[in-house]
Amino acid sequence: MTNSTRQAELAKIHIAKKQLDLDDDTYRQILKEQGGAESSSKLTALGRAKVLDYFRQKGFSAKAKPQHGRAPNNLGSQSDRAAKLGKIQALLAEANRPFEYAQALAKRMYKKDALEFCSHAELTGIITALVKNAKKEGRRVE
Repeated sequence: MTNSTRQAELAKIHIAKKQLDLDDDTYRQILKEQGGAESSSKLTALGRAKVLDYFRQKGFSAKAKPQHGRAPNNLGSQSDRAAKLGKIQALLAEANRPFEYAQALAKRMYKKDALEFCSHAELTGIITALVKNAKKEGRRVE
């Protein structure tokens, strides 16, 4: 078992402790009973698996991080389009939308497969669409 797997399992154990709202005494008792150790760092691979199984039975569910796509990385910071891209990212973050949302706007509005292919004027149009949407949904637009 690799160290990164061990670290991931330990992280899940600590997330489960928090998610299940366990006090320290209860948590350590579970570690001892299920995994055979009083500290998560002293758990064996089998012990970690037993503890995680026990936590899952008690309602723990590991939630995957949402994937928000990637921003274009071929625009230099000196590019006039870089500032526009920053505004798009801010508007998407405020709306809690993935980057693919802006990519879909580019595709629908300008028939471009990616934001990297949009001109300065087209990026301005996408910003305008995001601002109109924010106003319509009552979000701040600064």
